[in-house]
Amino acid sequence: MSEKNLEILRSQIDALNLEILRLINERAEVVNEIGKIKEKQGVNRYDPLRERHMLDLLKEHNKGPLNQMTVDYIFKQIFKTALKQLEADKKKELLVSRKKKSEDTVIEINNEKVGVGDPTFVFGPCSVESYEQVAAVAASIQSKGLKLIRGGAYKPRTSPYDFQGLGLEGLKILKQISKEYGLAVVTEIVTPTHIEEALDYVDVIQIGARNMQNFELLKAVGATNKPVLLKRGLAATIDEFIHAAEYIMSKGNENIILCERGIRTYEKATRNTLDISAVPILKQETHLPVFVDVTHSTGRRDLLLPCAKAAIAIGADGVMAEVHPDPSVALSDSQQQMDISQFDAFYNEIQKFMKQYEYKA
Repeated sequence: MSEKNLEILRSQIDALNLEILRLINERAEVVNEIGKIKEKQGVNRYDPLRERHMLDLLKEHNKGPLNQMTVDYIFKQIFKTALKQLEADKKKELLVSRKKKSEDTVIEINNEKVGVGDPTFVFGPCSVESYEQVAAVAASIQSKGLKLIRGGAYKPRTSPYDFQGLGLEGLKILKQISKEYGLAVVTEIVTPTHIEEALDYVDVIQIGARNMQNFELLKAVGATNKPVLLKRGLAATIDEFIHAAEYIMSKGNENIILCERGIRTYEKATRNTLDISAVPILKQETHLPVFVDVTHSTGRRDLLLPCAKAAIAIGADGVMAEVHPDPSVALSDSQQQMDISQFDAFYNEIQKFMKQYEYKA
């Protein structure tokens, strides 16, 4: 008789488990609907006051045998699970998300396809200082068969007294270099008001680390048809970085390159700390090409080569580094730029490494 009662009780438990499962899933559907409404309203999905109200309601109606502490714990886990589900759904909805678009985004710049597996290289001076300075670097870049040059015309600096760039004159120099050496120009724009005048001079708009969360600037470049190279902020999480890219894509511009350039930590041995693990994470989470800026992440010429090798080995779509004819007299970042001979040696070693790495792979 007792065995029969046990089976009956177990059947009841099974039925109750299934009913609880049905109710939890039904609750999740309602929570999703609430989340959609809050999203449209621009309201935070987590409401601590609402959670407190629900727990108080449960306490009021709890007749036991479970004590209130146990009930609170169970329902807090249910609440937490619902929030995680909302966050996961939100990530799926992002235009930059790999779940939204499974295939890699490929961007063509100056007849070079970025994001197809072979690394793209972007070299050039930190700041445009003169035609002669940029031309010397451009000649070296061209001799290597490369297609892009970087150079800053507008330079956001930590100190207001440091060199801020040549502005429009710098853009004109870059345009002239572009025509003479057949190189596409990558340069930073720091304010929405500069975009219109810059469009005729640049091929790729760079958003620097300090402007990664300048949302008005992100929206403005999103309204252009120029490829955008977006650098990770000084202390930005990967999630914040991805959402910055979403700002650009939400305005219609799908040609975005993400660039890991190091984040600020307590470590002082390098200018920043290169978060090399960000490369595979970004490639898993998004469909966008991912570059690594080895100059700004390290701030040290002696670390450029090993960090570039690490970037390529881990799957980066491109590497950026700075080159100056005479770094000792550079108006910015003199300690971290390569001179032409160092650049030649750097690139030769990278080419050897790529052949070796391809062979081993």
